[in-house]
Amino acid sequence: MAIIDKTKQNWIYDRDEATSIGLKLPMTLDNGYDASTKTTLDAVKQNVLNLLNTEMGERVLQPNLGVRLKRFLFEPFSEDLVVQVQDQIVESMNFWLEFVQINDIRVKMSDDNSDVGRSTMEISVDFSLKKDPRAAESVTLNVGGE
Repeated sequence: MAIIDKTKQNWIYDRDEATSIGLKLPMTLDNGYDASTKTTLDAVKQNVLNLLNTEMGERVLQPNLGVRLKRFLFEPFSEDLVVQVQDQIVESMNFWLEFVQINDIRVKMSDDNSDVGRSTMEISVDFSLKKDPRAAESVTLNVGGE
């Protein structure tokens, strides 16, 4: 059985700009090196984007990782649908990213009236870190229309 060391601090403080915390996706070269996140907030932003862009069941050996967003694409857009999308995001983020405080989730259909744009949902999530509520960030993603 695993032993959890509760005396260890699991928080990374942004002290050194030369220290990388995580990978920035999509992977690109940054001055000849792999682009990486330098601050905790940037790393968490990447984690939120990865979680929201992963469809539940997509990851091998982790079928519960992700959010079921694509199932809402062809439903009639209503306030009830917005609440369901928000609930899915909150449930998944509370499980996988419990150190993140969700401040706001906005859901709307794309303003693009082309054939592809009509089936695109725009989701914006404003969040902060529970350890530092002043450190706030926002991510926006488009679901569908691919």
